[in-house]
Amino acid sequence: MDILKFITAGSVDDGKSTLIGRLLYDSDSILTDQLEALHSSNRKNDDGSIDLAILTDGLKAEREQGITIDVAYKYFQTEKRKFIIADTPGHIQYTRNMVTGASNATLAIILIDARKGVIEQTIRHSYLVSLLGIQQVVVCVNKMDMVGYSEDVYNAIVCDYQKLAAKVELKNVYFIPVSALKGDNIVHPSVNINWYMGEALLPYLENIDLPVDNGTEHARLPVQWVIRPQTDELHDYRGYAGRVSSGSFKVNDQITVLPSGFTSSISKIELLDKEPTVALAGMSVTVHLTDDIDVGRGDVLVNTNYQPQISQLIESDLCWMDTRAMDTNQTYFIQHNSKVTRCKIQETLYKVNINTLEKEDSDEFKLNDIGRIIIKTAEPLVFDYYQNNKANGGAILIDSRTNLTVGALMLRAMAD
Repeated sequence: MDILKFITAGSVDDGKSTLIGRLLYDSDSILTDQLEALHSSNRKNDDGSIDLAILTDGLKAEREQGITIDVAYKYFQTEKRKFIIADTPGHIQYTRNMVTGASNATLAIILIDARKGVIEQTIRHSYLVSLLGIQQVVVCVNKMDMVGYSEDVYNAIVCDYQKLAAKVELKNVYFIPVSALKGDNIVHPSVNINWYMGEALLPYLENIDLPVDNGTEHARLPVQWVIRPQTDELHDYRGYAGRVSSGSFKVNDQITVLPSGFTSSISKIELLDKEPTVALAGMSVTVHLTDDIDVGRGDVLVNTNYQPQISQLIESDLCWMDTRAMDTNQTYFIQHNSKVTRCKIQETLYKVNINTLEKEDSDEFKLNDIGRIIIKTAEPLVFDYYQNNKANGGAILIDSRTNLTVGALMLRAMAD
């Protein structure tokens, strides 16, 4: 059974937490003790019904203010698929939290209040979804019960959003009119929206095809550990352990070790006590090579016929995540998979006004700012362009003084 990881995004009070609560409640995915706490809670909606947002608003401040602050993860499954939901905050001051929650998502649900239509925060969330390379988008036009389930209101919002989607280069967009409060088109088809001929939200999520990259073109294995027991029993044992970040490897594949450029072939693959002939993306394996060559932690095994980029000067999108502003005079650590090396911000190209999508000249990046920079690394990085291979195109910046993660990077090109 495969897993669909998705995020919810929307403006404050658009109903993200309520939608997830309704999804869990109506699909019978709530544990008994949670259900009892839900029914005994004194937090109710105006009509006296249970406030389902309680299921995801875990922080005291979230419950008090009625907003999402941190990313809340929820897990559930149906007969067809498993799901991991990241309920991400919509407010601009928590942009970094949304970027964190969206970084591993395959699909995004963007909520739009039917009374308000496409607003500035809708633009911002759609841009972030595009920036992070999420290929599948579901636009839920929520609170349809508050506009009399009007088809005209829904069609006008669909038209407006299609223009925005084209602007931010979102291609696979599906629209559903819903009421998270009333349960319309969340798990079951709505009798109140009989003019809508598409699927309800849960059936759509159950049936959507997930992209699977099991080819050799993006075969990447960052080495995390070189295993050499050097015991009498395993005197000649030499294995290279790591998690296949993308693509696949097979026994007898010709591989290249980067950045050194040494070549060999795979003689054996170990997965716990088994020896599969293929290692797929997501598998943590130990690989054996036919030749004894110099391989260390931070090196990357790739298919010899399909090699990534190698550079010390890289153009990258950046989301700044620290309360302390970016310092171009400061040396940072960059972590890319298992590789950690020092780097400096060579140049800031622009900062994006994520409400208008305009590019602005700026040498200063503060908390939640997004833009494009050029970084220079002390050692070469082995990477793919983020738009082609997210698994090998993302990295983080770490403050060498505090060891805190201060920036999320999407590596876009080699700089001149």
